[in-house]
Amino acid sequence: MVATSRLPKPVSEAWHWQLQAACRDVNVSRFFHPENERGPARDDREEQAKRICAACPVMRQCREHALKAREPYGIWGGLGERERRELIGRNCAA
Repeated sequence: MVATSRLPKPVSEAWHWQLQAACRDVNVSRFFHPENERGPARDDREEQAKRICAACPVMRQCREHALKAREPYGIWGGLGERERRELIGRNCAA
């Protein structure tokens, strides 16, 4: 279960950056894997999502949100699930 206490307060100013996101009109299936997706199919989908993130004007805000909220799934701010877990683990150990 995601700990919602880490999420920004539900005011539009906290989420306003999302209105400028490059992924705003992209199908979410590009960023979140279907059940049992593995191997090259998953790698290809993640790389496509990360290319969208790389050109996003709010990638930094998205990444900060994902790390702070400890988003467990999907591509956020150009980072995959494993990459976020590693960064969070390093920051917790420091």
